[in-house]
Amino acid sequence: MKVQPSTKMSLFEKAIFGDLKAAAAAKQAQGFDLYDLSLGSPDLPPDERARKVLSDLSFATDSYGYTLTGTKRFNEAVADYYKRRSNVILNPETQIVQTMGSQEGLVHLPIAFCDEGDIILTTNPGYVAYDAGIKLAGAKPYYMELLEENNFLPNLDAIPEEVAVKAKLMILNLPGNPVPAMPDPIFFERVVAFANKYNIIILHDAAYSEFYFTGDAPNSFLSTPGALEVGMEINSLSKSFSLAGTRIAYIAGNEEMINIMKQLKSNLDFGIYGPIQEAGIVVLNHAEEITDRLRKIFSERYHFLTQALTDLGWKVAPSTGGMFVWAKYPYEMNDKDFVFEVIDQTGVVMVPGTVFGSAGAGYVRIALVQDINILKLAVEQLKKLKVLSIC
Repeated sequence: MKVQPSTKMSLFEKAIFGDLKAAAAAKQAQGFDLYDLSLGSPDLPPDERARKVLSDLSFATDSYGYTLTGTKRFNEAVADYYKRRSNVILNPETQIVQTMGSQEGLVHLPIAFCDEGDIILTTNPGYVAYDAGIKLAGAKPYYMELLEENNFLPNLDAIPEEVAVKAKLMILNLPGNPVPAMPDPIFFERVVAFANKYNIIILHDAAYSEFYFTGDAPNSFLSTPGALEVGMEINSLSKSFSLAGTRIAYIAGNEEMINIMKQLKSNLDFGIYGPIQEAGIVVLNHAEEITDRLRKIFSERYHFLTQALTDLGWKVAPSTGGMFVWAKYPYEMNDKDFVFEVIDQTGVVMVPGTVFGSAGAGYVRIALVQDINILKLAVEQLKKLKVLSIC
């Protein structure tokens, strides 16, 4: 039998993470220690109360039916979380829809709003799922470069008029992956004004909204005046609450947009496992306590690694939040060749910047997903790095 992929499969490249894992495994087989700072998978365990609820309810005989669009209790917990944390009022019945992790929602959402050839404004660098969703919808990306001179924020003024008038959707991720740039309220106000001027739907990926190291509130796009008229926010429980493997997320925002997403989702799946939703309710109801501990740990990791890399001559993108370090290394070497050379010499695993877009050339993404003592060992290894050409 001859098996042939569809033409559309040619749009999707093989992810580099498998190659990084293979190189790391080969190094480990030689007896070297590894310091894996590649995948953004939280190393902290979920709150014990969430684990207990999930464990207890998995034994219940009535826990294995379809949940369809999500339980009323979960949606109410999301709405209450937004009211407490960001002073945003949401109707749990009409302004919230569940997705099976944020990646699933991000990849499918462009199908709901964009036709073949429509323009979607996205960032370069940007999370790889954005491009996957754009390709699946048959839309065309217009890349807003995240540059140092703009504090790694999109420059809305640089978008050509002829592009803006044709654009249907803008995807933002602040603080982001891979660049942990932090917007101020004025930036989001400009986004809302831009959306109103050109009739563009805004989707803000808030996966790292609880990863802030200064201030006292999550940075929700929906708290911006007028945001609920022009957009949505997608957030998962993966990062902030260490529930990555449970694949539970939500989209909140404009009622009409959420209704369209509900229609799409009703044709894709039959909902998230009920006990997982109950575990999600527990962490949302205790978000302040859980995320306060999270921020202390990640803030310590971020500040240590930022200073250590700076001392080594690396240039780190400044940030006050996020779970990644975006750093420019001081060597004249292609970023993909560089990360494999680093693995070979030191056992430290990072992700090359160009995985996330052409503007990532010369950068690496480092995930803050190891204990600070492991980070200290990784830095000691990087001190031993010997590359022929130094910038």
